[in-house]
Amino acid sequence: MSVEKRARDSQRDEKLDAEFLQLLEASMNVALPERGEIRNATILQVDPKSGDIIVDLGSKQDGIVPAQDLDRLDPEYKAKLKVGQEVPVYVMNPRDSDGNLIVSINQGLQQYDWDAARALLGTDEVVEVTVTGHNRGGVLVRWNRLEGFIPSSHLITIGTGGSDRRDSMTSLNNVMLGVKVIEVDQSRRRLIFSEREAQKEWRQQQKAKLLAELMEGEVVTGKVTGLRDFGAFINLGGADGLIHVSELAWHRVDHPRDVLHIGDEIEVYVLSLDRGTNRIALSRKRLLPDPWSDAMNRYHEGQQVEGIVTNVVDFGAFIALDDGLEGLLHLSEMGDGALKEPYSYVKKGDRLPLRISRLEPDKRRVGFTQRWGMPPVNADGEPIEGAENVEGMEDVEGQAPVDVDASADSAVDAPVADVADVAEVSAVNDVNDVASTDVDTPADESSEAAE
Repeated sequence: MSVEKRARDSQRDEKLDAEFLQLLEASMNVALPERGEIRNATILQVDPKSGDIIVDLGSKQDGIVPAQDLDRLDPEYKAKLKVGQEVPVYVMNPRDSDGNLIVSINQGLQQYDWDAARALLGTDEVVEVTVTGHNRGGVLVRWNRLEGFIPSSHLITIGTGGSDRRDSMTSLNNVMLGVKVIEVDQSRRRLIFSEREAQKEWRQQQKAKLLAELMEGEVVTGKVTGLRDFGAFINLGGADGLIHVSELAWHRVDHPRDVLHIGDEIEVYVLSLDRGTNRIALSRKRLLPDPWSDAMNRYHEGQQVEGIVTNVVDFGAFIALDDGLEGLLHLSEMGDGALKEPYSYVKKGDRLPLRISRLEPDKRRVGFTQRWGMPPVNADGEPIEGAENVEGMEDVEGQAPVDVDASADSAVDAPVADVADVAEVSAVNDVNDVASTDVDTPADESSEAAE
């Protein structure tokens, strides 16, 4: 062998030795996997016998994914696993009793969900979870691959107290709920959701959507969710509007419960929309026939009618006819006209025989009298004690029948009515300032107040 050839071989061996040393040093510098670490790994082999999967973590030792861990995977995802596929793995045990490196694909995939949960924390996004069980503190839920919890104080779809509450929780099993992420602590595997916070956000979103779609003058269908002194709350599909008590009917309504009940589905007219304050004002009476529109065709002065007492005040009683036409029976026109106060004579709900003393549809005014009438009867059809039959009684000469408008801007058109009477008429008929209300008012709170 020539000297030159020996020299070339020597140089090649030295180069190979150097490369080997570099590889050895590199392998020595590879950080060993630590318990709880998440690494990307490549599937090297699927053991048909044990069902285990062998993966390469880029370390000196390959990892083993036990068959039990694979059983926790979604069946569809598990069926797609193949050699050469990259998967995230969670280091469960860097060295077991046999010296094996045990990793978990299931917990590795959960890392993606923990990252997603942290991204949702503090946002307004609503996600869906499935109820898997419950305990004394609330309900257990599953979100993607993670187990989470909703405290009882953050649930809105269950009752409160006793066995009813336990039954309500049990009935939620396998039910999907819309929730918001309110706490994430991966180190403690703590993931907390809130249905109540999600409901607030959902209502805001639905309210904005509804306000964008609604038009003034539109007729929509809604459900009665709450009754208050000043009106009725109507859910229009995610947001509430208000029918003010003055817009419930053409006749006087003392309380919304007199004409509506919680749960009723009704058509309503959109009076006004305030997108700046998110308020929706509705009307029911605009969809009912206006009794004044053809009053002259159905009624005339002197006609005998029957009406129901809707309110009793110091100076008389407000009377509504069956079609909603409403006027005043003044104290001076009750019975023989000698009564000092009306409360012992009539009460709300009494049905009275009357005659129309004056009819002015153009001014929406009607006045009633009993000074030509029959004995009044109560709501049960029984004669009212102390009332006299004054049928045929003639008017005092030169005195016109008394008429008091039932509307807010009317004046008392009766010789015996003084300034105090006029003030009280205005006070009784004054329209409440609350023409609409912020739809943020929760339906359950309005319903509770109504009860």
